[in-house]
Amino acid sequence: MILESLLQYAHILAILTLVVFLTSEAALCRPEWMRPEIVERLAMVDRIYGIAALAVLATGVLRIYLGVKGEDWYWSNWLLHTKFALFVLVALLSIKPTIRFARWKRALRANGTLPPAEEVRAVRKLVMVQAHIIPFIPLAAAFLARGFGGRG
Repeated sequence: MILESLLQYAHILAILTLVVFLTSEAALCRPEWMRPEIVERLAMVDRIYGIAALAVLATGVLRIYLGVKGEDWYWSNWLLHTKFALFVLVALLSIKPTIRFARWKRALRANGTLPPAEEVRAVRKLVMVQAHIIPFIPLAAAFLARGFGGRG
């Protein structure tokens, strides 16, 4: 029971970290605010966001295999597959912003160039799509934790 509680705590902490840093990306990624220090900060915030996403995945997998319900219970539930699918969707949507932030940082350091406003808007849209998908993952988790979606 202690291990289950610690795994749950670590998972929730990773999720909160992910949400905080995605929110930071959304707040910073605005054409009207774009300055050299914002470009640098976006790259750093995105790196932490990525680390938090890996922590969410790792702690979630640990909960499946080391948790009290057992892996058979989790893997037979369609809600777990829904959670993973949404997580993978968000991860795929995060690739382009990550690449753009890195490019912006390289261009800034190479010749002081800031990204064009249209590109910043397009990247911000992808960040916002991620932010609007993420709330459905804990919704699936809440139902999963209460036994919904299982067979039998």
